[in-house]
Amino acid sequence: MIEIGQIVPDFCLPTADEIELCLRDIKGGWLIIYFYPKDNTPGCTTEAIDFSENMNELIELETTVIGISPDAPIKHRKFIDQHNLKSIYLSDESRDVAKIFGAYGLKKNYGKESLGIIRSTFIINPKGEIAYIWQNIKVAGHVQKVIETLKKIQINYLT
Repeated sequence: MIEIGQIVPDFCLPTADEIELCLRDIKGGWLIIYFYPKDNTPGCTTEAIDFSENMNELIELETTVIGISPDAPIKHRKFIDQHNLKSIYLSDESRDVAKIFGAYGLKKNYGKESLGIIRSTFIINPKGEIAYIWQNIKVAGHVQKVIETLKKIQINYLT
């Protein structure tokens, strides 16, 4: 599992348009990468819409937002189009990238344990280092917490 201060290893995944996007292609700016279980489920849709509704502020903070789930690119395209989403969505069908981030593992859902995507968010600084990690997050209010934390980290990063 990746930790705060660690450099994120390069990875490449397909976008919703089935174009391979590699971390090295977007490295050098602030990134928010969030892992979520499945397109068009209530919590995942709420989180995606929250990021989209706050995209203008995130752009002002010079931050790119990437959502990653095991869904196929075609499902991401439908998800984006249906909800007018503004983040970049990548398909991690093998769950290999989620494993690198520690966003795949044993989780509890309604009292049952199973392997799956652990809802997680990571802030990555322009050097490619993990600056902040949330795991097992609750969707309500999460995006606002991410933005507030990002602002604090950016101020400290510049000083």
